[in-house]
Amino acid sequence: MKWLLLLVPFLFPPEARPLAQTTPIPASDQAKVVEGNNAFAIDLYGQLRKQDGNLFFSPVGVSTALAMTYAGARGDTASEIAKTLHFTLPPDRLHPAMGALLTEFNGTHATGQLRVANALWEQQNYGVLEDFLKLNKARYGTSFFRVNFNGADEAARSTINRWAERETEGKIKDLIQPGAFDSDTRLLLTDAIYFKSDWQTQFKETETTDDEFHLSPLRRVTTPMMHESGGFNYLKGDAFRALEIPYQGSDASLIVFLPDEYNGLLDFERSLNGSSVNEWLSRLRPVPKVVLALPKFKVNQKFELQETLAGMGMPGAFERGVADFSGISGDHKLFVAGMIQKTYVEVDEEGTEASAAFAGFGVAGMMWLGGRPEPPPIYFTVDHPFIFLIRDNRSGSILFMGRVIDPTK
Repeated sequence: MKWLLLLVPFLFPPEARPLAQTTPIPASDQAKVVEGNNAFAIDLYGQLRKQDGNLFFSPVGVSTALAMTYAGARGDTASEIAKTLHFTLPPDRLHPAMGALLTEFNGTHATGQLRVANALWEQQNYGVLEDFLKLNKARYGTSFFRVNFNGADEAARSTINRWAERETEGKIKDLIQPGAFDSDTRLLLTDAIYFKSDWQTQFKETETTDDEFHLSPLRRVTTPMMHESGGFNYLKGDAFRALEIPYQGSDASLIVFLPDEYNGLLDFERSLNGSSVNEWLSRLRPVPKVVLALPKFKVNQKFELQETLAGMGMPGAFERGVADFSGISGDHKLFVAGMIQKTYVEVDEEGTEASAAFAGFGVAGMMWLGGRPEPPPIYFTVDHPFIFLIRDNRSGSILFMGRVIDPTK
């Protein structure tokens, strides 16, 4: 029996879909969930970075879907998932804390949109346990559908693809390819994360110019570069610099990590771990004036994550005869046959997604109190490969993470 996980984080504006209300939980439990999710984000980046080119993924999308699956895992399978995902709370505290976090994501935002949608698709007459369904509905707001993967697999595929198309306002079509289901398929879980926001201050399109981006010390391309100046949170590290660019309302930010050297990305990636990233984020401090140049970019990607996650410490979930998801249906033959994540991000003058925003050049000659002149500006020119993440500032969660090797690709 096969259990398919289809993780589908996109940056598109959906209709609001509030999760089921949860009772208040200790703030320390939610902080533990965020800490674990962020540690997993850096671990997963460490694996995905081995591929060539640009990179973009949603770690919190993977964490959410696997937390939902973890509710039905037992024995060694559950232990492996918990260790890999940095789930440190016991299940009776983890699921309420995860649910509260998702409720916060789906709550009212000052501006912009952040939404999560989950769905469970069951082979008709298969028999998912009521306790598993209740937990997923109560804590994760999961919708439940019955389809026929076996006798009418094309109809099932069409139904799920329509769900994905509707959830992305027509942007994603034919999400599941023909032949994805077979006679062993019993369950499919889909998880979609949507984010859209303008910059707190939009870049001016009239200031965008075609500039050089250095792929390496010897190779360069020409790409549209956005320009802005003003106050930002900034960090000067040992061999890199970081800048936080807020979205409207400051509920979320784009944070750029820029190595000092044109060819410094590989060494910087090797230095990444959960502790170092947390420390760097905590050390961001406001500076009065930064002259920023940031390339416009767009990344589309698709990942098959089963081998990656197995290599990270949870192989049992993907092995027939080894996996134990008996808490889902009582069926000890169930295993995860596939995990897919598709992602899309676009950053431009308005903000992030197909529309975005950041802007407003500061007025030169601004004075400090006491008549002291403003210190010289910091120039932050993103003209070579960099890492970025999109962070929910209310919870501290890393929603999306990636890198840009070549903004023209």
